[in-house]
Amino acid sequence: MTKTFRIVTSAFFVALSSISAFGQPLPASTSAQGFHSQVQLLSGGKLGETWLAGIAITLDPGFKTYWRNPGESGLPPSFDWSASENVADIEVQWPAPERHEDAAGVAYVYSREITLPVVVKPKAADKPVKLVLTVDYGICKDICIPAHADLARPLTASGPDRAAIDEAMGRVPRKRDLGDPGDPAVLSVQPKSGADAALTVSVRAPDGARPVLFAEAPENWYVSVTPDDERNRFTLTVEDRPKDASGPVPLVLTLVAGDKAVETHVSLDGDRLSR
Repeated sequence: MTKTFRIVTSAFFVALSSISAFGQPLPASTSAQGFHSQVQLLSGGKLGETWLAGIAITLDPGFKTYWRNPGESGLPPSFDWSASENVADIEVQWPAPERHEDAAGVAYVYSREITLPVVVKPKAADKPVKLVLTVDYGICKDICIPAHADLARPLTASGPDRAAIDEAMGRVPRKRDLGDPGDPAVLSVQPKSGADAALTVSVRAPDGARPVLFAEAPENWYVSVTPDDERNRFTLTVEDRPKDASGPVPLVLTLVAGDKAVETHVSLDGDRLSR
């Protein structure tokens, strides 16, 4: 499968987003206005030995931005935290996306607004933490435009944005094993009869909730997933793979049904998924 990126790159646009009229870098702040979007760095206070933060992106009506895996078209966000102070580790959490399909293919997106929770582990627990973030992300309506923001924020124990971050945390898919009880759940992943490079994924969803499945494969593997067949089954197809691939292939399956979502990790036999 060929990945199609509807991206318009522009040196002029990038320059405007990174320098001032006097040729100097723009000072970082807690928020930045971008192309049909605004980005904010949130502070959520402490959670045990870690700090909570968030990246909030608000979009103009009709515009979208992308999940960690953008699908067949789009631009995934990237984050540079290297200028942060007293930070040992940062983990960005990803609420479940939406499936969007148009002439360019299937994309995995967020619309209107999204907050990505961030869990921060400090180097020294008794010293202040300051986050400094450079973020590049895609904004899409008819075409995809790269956007950029420079943000900075000291984290404080008061955590003024804790409620928004906790709400976003509630939309991050829960980790569940294959066949776990409860709804929703990924029940099985089996070779599809008559198709060497396809699998049937069976799921369980709450009554009245139409499930949506997202699949992520290793680098240089490309997979697609059909909508469900109204019997809680999906077809996952390996569209492209490395020629010398062999052995186990890790896949991440994210299942969304209504306001619930789970993430299930499976390992498949790469030798049986040849095309």
